[in-house]
Amino acid sequence: MLSSVVSSSLRFRFLVLAAAVALMVFGISRLREMPVDVFPEFAPPRVEIQTPTPGLSPEEVEGLVTIPLEQALQGLDGLDIMRSKSVEQLSSILLIFKPGTDLVLARQQVQERVALVAPTLPSWAAPPTLMPPLSSTSRTMKIGLTSSKLSPVKLSELTRWKIRPRLMGVRGVANVAVWGQRKRSLQVQIDPERLRATGFTQDDVMRATSDALDVGLLQYSNGALIGAGGWLEVDGQQLGIRHTPPIVTAKDLSFVTVTSSSGEKVRLDDVAELVEGHPPLIGDAVINDGPGLLLIVEKFPWANTLEVTRGVEKALDDLKPGLPGAEIDPEIFRPATFIEMSIENLTTALLIGSVLVVLVLIAFLYEWRTALISLVAIPLSLMAALMVLYSRGATINVMVLAGLIIALGEVVDDAIIDVENIVRRLRQHRQEGSTKSTARIILEASLEVRNAIVYATLISALAVMPVFFLEGLSGAFFRPLALSYALAMLASMVVALTVTPALSLMLLNRAPVERHEPPLAKWLQRGYEGFLGRLIRTPRPAYLSVGVIALAGALALPQLGQQLLPSFKERDFLMHWLTKPGTSLPEMNRITTLASLELRDIPGVRNFGAHIGQALFMDEVVGIYFGENWISIDPKADYEETVAQVQATVDGYPGLFRDVLTYLKERI
Repeated sequence: MLSSVVSSSLRFRFLVLAAAVALMVFGISRLREMPVDVFPEFAPPRVEIQTPTPGLSPEEVEGLVTIPLEQALQGLDGLDIMRSKSVEQLSSILLIFKPGTDLVLARQQVQERVALVAPTLPSWAAPPTLMPPLSSTSRTMKIGLTSSKLSPVKLSELTRWKIRPRLMGVRGVANVAVWGQRKRSLQVQIDPERLRATGFTQDDVMRATSDALDVGLLQYSNGALIGAGGWLEVDGQQLGIRHTPPIVTAKDLSFVTVTSSSGEKVRLDDVAELVEGHPPLIGDAVINDGPGLLLIVEKFPWANTLEVTRGVEKALDDLKPGLPGAEIDPEIFRPATFIEMSIENLTTALLIGSVLVVLVLIAFLYEWRTALISLVAIPLSLMAALMVLYSRGATINVMVLAGLIIALGEVVDDAIIDVENIVRRLRQHRQEGSTKSTARIILEASLEVRNAIVYATLISALAVMPVFFLEGLSGAFFRPLALSYALAMLASMVVALTVTPALSLMLLNRAPVERHEPPLAKWLQRGYEGFLGRLIRTPRPAYLSVGVIALAGALALPQLGQQLLPSFKERDFLMHWLTKPGTSLPEMNRITTLASLELRDIPGVRNFGAHIGQALFMDEVVGIYFGENWISIDPKADYEETVAQVQATVDGYPGLFRDVLTYLKERI
């Protein structure tokens, strides 16, 4: 079989070369479309249901909302783990399905179960909502909004009606959670003394207010029934009637009358203060030492981090002319920066490595044609492996690149061994005056080494097979590494069977192949022969050296730490900021603002953003006492020194649970 593959490649060498060129051109164009992320998707299929429950304590949330939902969701096909959280005013149920479960089908089953139990939940609970599917490292950007001209309520309205809808329209964005949002509301703040003096009750005031509006807390009041405007027919025309809301401002509310059961009437402003405000906050945000809004952009599992980031930044640039008075800080958290720096560093390393490979090939092969054949085979093998990954919908990430780099040694070995043996056999036959054709010599020379190399390649590929059976987090991380490694080796074998013989026949058919001993190889060989001779005559030092090295390794092994992945020098840091349960929101704001002031005084810290408590439909199901502080470090700053100062500042807050982490380490 190998003989027919190599002989066909020699016979149709121009087609083989054309296919190789087409693969490189196609691959380069498609590589730009491949999703790029830091890590592979390591979380199993998940579905989360959140149910806001205004005014309920954690115990009430659990008993009235969480438990009924849990009972309805039991027994789902493929369900592995069910977790729930019941915090103040919010219920969250996380369903973790077995790996390989169809996420769309799982979400459909969950939606059907939720629809059955939703009518039985308390009427003041919002409808249970399925959160959008999110990536393992879902947070793609954190955007800070502040303003010295707009009130927090105005800034919230701007975000609600302009900014968030625009960002949700960016391809790949799954959700935009807003911390610190204050929804505008008209409030009737009853004065107990004035109400008692008039003889009216609180129910009278609530009923009158609800009847006067088209929304209200009382579901069975007249205000809960929104009537249609209808139409009026005049002179053959049908004119639509649109009701203009009579109450828009707090002043308009003052004209509403309150009627008692005995028929007495008073105006609403006689018994209450009428103000424009916002509902009680379930969370807040601190941006660069002051109040503001924190927008957290989350992406789908299949989205490209770089593409989403650039789409969001373009959307913000488009919105800026229509956001007078609003200051936008899009770099509080931006993991795309880490990816861009990694790609830049990797590109530099690959360029340096390519130059070194060229120099080594020229120095040891000492013939430009053989070096050229090897240099063509190396990138072609890696590109073929990447195209297989592309067809599988894979993501370019750290683990995929690590697998390709590990395989690079064997790819180079494949490229050199074959062409070196071909050159040696051509030289030998020409010196003997053989009448065999060049194609025949190349065929025989390729088959001489190819059988053994094919077996070695297959053994190496089988050696990584156990990795594909790993489960949990380790399996999710190392399967892409093993896959890219195996694909690169197999692609290298195919290239060595097809492209290398074809190029050898095209470049070496009439080329001189006289042996030119490379000066570097000659010098190294002389040194090695002398060293090997002394070693054979007196082997005891070698045995002693091996024993000492083995003993040193055995002693050092227990001292080595264990860690799934190395620490990455990310420029974005988070600090969990937990006080005791029951801490008020103003106190959390005070402590967080103080931390912002101190952290931003550290040279190299560019900005600060913190979210406290909850937002509406977000990935943090916590109470008011829980916060996260986020900072970003200037790339020009000294990394180690800046991190040390940040850690020292955070350690200066006793009584809190606090830490300093990068987002990737926190997610893992």
